[in-house]
Amino acid sequence: MTRGVVGILGLVVALAAGGERAGAQGSTAAVEARRVQGNVYLLHGAGANIAVQVGDLGPVLVDTGMAERADDVLAAVRGLTPKPIRYIINTHADADHIGGNERLAQSGTALQPRGVATVGAGQGLRAEIIAHELLLNRVSAPAGERAPTPIAAWPTSTFSGREKDFFFNNEGIQVIHQPAAHTDGDSIVYFRRSDVVAVGDVYGTTSYPVIDAERGGSIQGMLSSLNFLLALVISGEKTEGGTMIVPGHGRISDEADLVEYRDMVTIVRDRIQDMIGKGMTLEQVTAARPTMEYDGLYGAAPGWTAAQFVEAVYRSLHPAGLSQRR
Repeated sequence: MTRGVVGILGLVVALAAGGERAGAQGSTAAVEARRVQGNVYLLHGAGANIAVQVGDLGPVLVDTGMAERADDVLAAVRGLTPKPIRYIINTHADADHIGGNERLAQSGTALQPRGVATVGAGQGLRAEIIAHELLLNRVSAPAGERAPTPIAAWPTSTFSGREKDFFFNNEGIQVIHQPAAHTDGDSIVYFRRSDVVAVGDVYGTTSYPVIDAERGGSIQGMLSSLNFLLALVISGEKTEGGTMIVPGHGRISDEADLVEYRDMVTIVRDRIQDMIGKGMTLEQVTAARPTMEYDGLYGAAPGWTAAQFVEAVYRSLHPAGLSQRR
C-alpha cells in the first residue's frame, strides 16, 4: 500500500487544519456562527464545519470539530442559545469532525422521559451522541485492545439500517447512512423544516473528495452519495437558493454548486476508468492529469492533492484494487 493511501486520517486532519486555521492564527481565533436558514446555523473555524439546530428544547449539533477547539465551539453555541446541548450527530469518524465529542457531550444534558428518573452513572448528565454503528466500530476496539478514541467520545445511540429519524425543536430530523463514500460509516443529516442538509465529507468546496479506502470509502460510493443528495435537495427560484447544504469543509452551498461538484467527480472518474481500460499504469494516469482543468479550484488543498485524489480513484476502480503498487 502506498503512502498516498496510507494515513488518510492524518491527511484529512491536515486538510482541515491547513484550510481553516492557516488564516486564523491557530486556536486564538473565535469560532464564528452564521445563520444558514430556518433554525440551523453554521459554525466555522473549528477544523471542520459544524451545523447547529437551535430551538426551545436545546441545540442539536452535527459534528463537533477538533478537540482543541471544543471550548471555542461551546462558546459559539452558547452565543446562539443558553440551553444545554441535547444531541450530537456525527457524520463520520475523522478527528476534525468528532474531536470535540467528549467535551461538548459533557457540557450538555440528554432529555429524559417525563417522570423517569436518571439511572446509572452519568446517564442523562451529558448530551446523546448519535451515529451509524459502523462509525462506532471505527472509534472503538475489540475487548483487550486500545481504542483509537476515548470512550466518552463514542456514540451513545447508533442505528444499523439506512436511516434514523426523530422530531425535535418542532422539526423532523433525518440521519441517513451513506455507505462506502468517504468512509463506510458516513451519514448526512437533513433538517426538514429548515430545509438544510449537513453532509460531512461526502461533499466539500475546498478540495477533491477524500476517499478513505482503509475505512471503506470508494469513488463509486462517493458518487452514489452525491447523486442521492441531488435527488434530496431542491433549488429555489432560477436555480438559486432552495435547500441549503452545509459541507464538511468550505462554504454553504445550494443545488447548483452540488451539480457542478458531482459533474466534476463523474468526469474524473470516467476519465480514469477509461485509462484503466486501456491498460495505463498509475504513473501514466497521474502524468496524464485527468483533473487538470479543475486543479485551480480543488488541487491546492493542504494535505490532499490532485495526485492523491487521482491515486485514490485509480485504486478504487482498478480490478487489482489496493494491491496495486507504484
